[in-house]
Amino acid sequence: MSDSKPWLKSYPKDIPEFIGDLSYDSVAEMLETACKKHASRTAYVNFGKSISYGQLDEMSKDLAAYLQSKFNKGDSIAIMLPNLLQYPIAVFGILRAGMAVTNTNPLYTPRELKHQLNDSSAKAIIVIENYACTLAEVINETNVEQVITTQIGDLLGLKGSFMNFMIKKVKKMVPAFNIDNTITFKQVLNKGKSLTFAECKTTLDDIAFLQYTGGTTGVSKGAMLTNRNMVSNVEQVRTWNQNSLQDGKEIVITALPLYHIFALNANCLLFTEYGAKNILITNPRDMPGFVKEMGKHKFTAMTGVNTLFNGLLNTPGFADIDFSNFRFSLGGGMAVQKNTAERWKKATGVTLLEAYGLTETSPAACINPPTLEEYNGMIGLPIPSTDCKIIDDDGNIMPMGERGELCIKGPQVMKGYLNRPEATAETIVDGWLLTGDVAVMDENGYFKIVDRKKDMILVSGFNVYPNEIEDAVCLHANIIEAAAIGIPDEKSGEVVKLFVVVETEMTVDAVKTHCREHLTGYKIPRHVEFREDLPKSNVGKILRKDLRDK
Repeated sequence: MSDSKPWLKSYPKDIPEFIGDLSYDSVAEMLETACKKHASRTAYVNFGKSISYGQLDEMSKDLAAYLQSKFNKGDSIAIMLPNLLQYPIAVFGILRAGMAVTNTNPLYTPRELKHQLNDSSAKAIIVIENYACTLAEVINETNVEQVITTQIGDLLGLKGSFMNFMIKKVKKMVPAFNIDNTITFKQVLNKGKSLTFAECKTTLDDIAFLQYTGGTTGVSKGAMLTNRNMVSNVEQVRTWNQNSLQDGKEIVITALPLYHIFALNANCLLFTEYGAKNILITNPRDMPGFVKEMGKHKFTAMTGVNTLFNGLLNTPGFADIDFSNFRFSLGGGMAVQKNTAERWKKATGVTLLEAYGLTETSPAACINPPTLEEYNGMIGLPIPSTDCKIIDDDGNIMPMGERGELCIKGPQVMKGYLNRPEATAETIVDGWLLTGDVAVMDENGYFKIVDRKKDMILVSGFNVYPNEIEDAVCLHANIIEAAAIGIPDEKSGEVVKLFVVVETEMTVDAVKTHCREHLTGYKIPRHVEFREDLPKSNVGKILRKDLRDK
């Protein structure tokens, strides 16, 4: 054991330092193997409708055959879906076709969606009709050749048909849209059945996912996550949990959106390896409905962010759920708060394990041991095949207990940012990913995040970048300049506070209304403060740090 890796002495029994050779050459191969191994088991449940791994295998193959008839290996295919049965079919199908998945948030504004579609060179998009109106605004300014639409109830049988009618005709939840050259998801699956699916050999170095993250420049960047990155991370986390999770015996609650890197890898990929039954929660904001759905299943595992766990704890009926089979809960995406963790343990009997990762690390880098009995305020230990170090601004390694920037090295570190070699070179130095997070390590090798070097704001587990907020705000003719910072919030971890300098008098509501036209909901400033001027450096750079300090 090396003195440079004190975390190894804290590893649970039988957990190795390295994962060894990978078992698969691609994510697609990993998923196909799992679907065949667990063919008779239930794979996903949504609105009471379930599909087996065998059905998932067949439907994803049909989708893959259709995509292969239209596009080429390596092409980018976008997905704009909430947690529905269509999502895993879409991901598995795209990967099996030898293409790259580009996840997009259904709540994106037209501006955000246009940037991501163009940056990724997406050739097609699978979109939920509820948000197709957003796509319609920008589709002609992209290179998207095919739009595949779907409705919430499309795979739910007769119940789904009634649901679609209610959503579209009665509740009017599907704004009108006009897009040429569309085909429905169900039509694609039917067409795919009559087409020949060709097994597509992809390599570990081929891109599997383009996951977008804002970065400190404010421009959304596509993290190129290869098959090696994703397969490695699944095997790293599987190795870490080899004594706590079991094949064919897991039932996992999936409330985080699968388009988020945390849920994508942990829930969609890792739990598929286990042949788990995955309970998809489409609208976790409906907390009473969420709790009611949880009560229908004797679940064993759950992932989430602090705000989700806290919301459940404050929802009537949660304490009455049967937790007798529950044994594994993992919090990531944002810091787990002590009060939430302690209340969670008291209510469920299960320790809320905190984990740490980034889009750029596929995402898992550090996780607390599954054997942990109580919340410890740490992000955990580097998982197998992962090396971590803490450095100062000059790149020198900091002594134990001293704070500095956390750096990560391992097979899960991304290939780089798509079409951004300079940003890649700034972020990955000699194989080490510079996270921008300030951390300390204790004598047992546990890491703790103490601050963020970057200006990134973390709202309910989602990255919000000040430059993007400021750029959108300053599109308003009456706003001279703006600065965005994150401030603590009991529910969301952080929320956006905006400082603005205006030309003529303006109301807070007017600023927020403008923001809603250009930004996704969680990026909209919760607080707005008007200033006569903003603090600046001698070269005119706005000093967000001064605003935070005040």
